[in-house]
Amino acid sequence: MDLELTGKRVLVTGGSQGIGKAIALSFAKEGANVSVISRREDVLQQVCTQMGEGHSYFVGDLLEAGVPLNAVQVLEKEGGPFDIVVHNVGGPLEHRSALSSIEAWQKVWQFNVGIAIEMNNHIVPSMQKRGWGRVIHISSISGESLRGRAPYAVSKCALSAYTKTLGREVAKDGVVVSAVLPGAIAYDGSYWDKAKEEAPEKLADFLRHHQAIGRMGTPEEIAAFVLFLSSPHASFATGAMLGIDGGSM
Repeated sequence: MDLELTGKRVLVTGGSQGIGKAIALSFAKEGANVSVISRREDVLQQVCTQMGEGHSYFVGDLLEAGVPLNAVQVLEKEGGPFDIVVHNVGGPLEHRSALSSIEAWQKVWQFNVGIAIEMNNHIVPSMQKRGWGRVIHISSISGESLRGRAPYAVSKCALSAYTKTLGREVAKDGVVVSAVLPGAIAYDGSYWDKAKEEAPEKLADFLRHHQAIGRMGTPEEIAAFVLFLSSPHASFATGAMLGIDGGSM
C-alpha cells in the first residue's frame, strides 16, 4: 500500500530515541520531510544523518515556558507549515504517588498533555485553512487501565479525552486527530530494557501473565500504526484510539 506520504511536512516531538526515533525514520523512508525535537543535539544529529538529506531538528526542553511554540515557529520558518504532527514526548517523570504535590501533578500534566495543546493551538489552525492535516498523540494503555504511576495514568487519560474532543471539533476541516496507546515497548535504555537486566524473573512473570503475545513490542511496531493514521487512508479515523499492546491483560 502506498501511504502517500512523499513530500509531507512532519513534526515528531521526542524524536531522538525509542518510539519517536522509529517514527521519524519510518516517515523519512516514506519520503516525508521530517523535523524532530529533543533536548540532545548530538543524538538529533545522528537521527538526521540516519534519515538522510532534507530533514531538520530543533534542540530544546519542551517543558520550559515558551519553547514548544518557539520550536514550531522556527521549524516552520525553515521548511513551511506542517501537514502532520506526532506528539511523542511524554513520560511519568519521577512522580509516582497519587499524593504527589500539586506542582508535581502539574508538571506531569504539562509533559503529557500541555505541550501537545500548546503546539496544536498553533499548528492545527493552519491545517484547517489548508483543508488537510493529521495529529497523532502517543498516549499509553495506562490511560485506560489506570495502572502504574497515578499522575502519569491520569495525564494520559486526559490526553485521550483531548484527542476525542479536538478530533470532533476539527473533523469537518479535513484534520484527523487520533491517538496510539502503546503497551510494553522495549528499546535501549527503556524501563523494560532495564528490567531484562535488573529483574528478569519479574519480567518473565509479567510476560507470562499480562501479555497475551508473550513478548514486548518494538518501536517499529508502533511506528507502523502511526504512519497509517498519518496517511490519506485514515480519513475516517477521527478520534480513533488504537491500543497497540500485544493483548495486555
